[in-house]
Amino acid sequence: MSETVASQEHDQEQDQEQEQDRASGTGPADDASRAERSSEDQLVREGDIAGDYLERLLDILDFDGDIDLDVEAGRAVVSVDGGKDLEKLVGARGDVLEALQELTRLAVQQSTGARNRLMLDVAGWRSQRRSELTDLGRTAAQEAKDTNRAQRLRPMTPFERKIVHDAVAAVGGVRSESEGEEPRRRVVVHPAG
Repeated sequence: MSETVASQEHDQEQDQEQEQDRASGTGPADDASRAERSSEDQLVREGDIAGDYLERLLDILDFDGDIDLDVEAGRAVVSVDGGKDLEKLVGARGDVLEALQELTRLAVQQSTGARNRLMLDVAGWRSQRRSELTDLGRTAAQEAKDTNRAQRLRPMTPFERKIVHDAVAAVGGVRSESEGEEPRRRVVVHPAG
């Protein structure tokens, strides 16, 4: 009998705690919301650290540029735009930009103690490249469908391959895969079936 009474008292206490949580806005749904805010706050902090790092770099190089910070798709995104010398920070096929992004990620990691997926764009190069690669993926997909033959694209960076894979997936009737070893890894688009 005493176990039943104790159980009922425990249930009543839990009900009261849940009611207090709802009233104060600290229930399970709020925990998820708080975690989401905390995650976004962390991404904003990563962007701020990256922005400071890049601002110091631009000062050292005596380059002009405006730094824009954003959060997209669960990652901090930092864009540097405006100066005429910024193309030097992109390099041939974005190789300097890739290296600069890695250095910026390391600077953020050193400050936060955690790995990050920060994305860096300079002079709009990545957004322009994304558009070009989306067109390339669609064209290769259509070619694979029309000729019923696999289309092998030139070697690409992981960033570039991801965009092509996404573009191919949106077409239907084709599939894509990556083959080869870095730095010669490429996308191959196959007709379905």
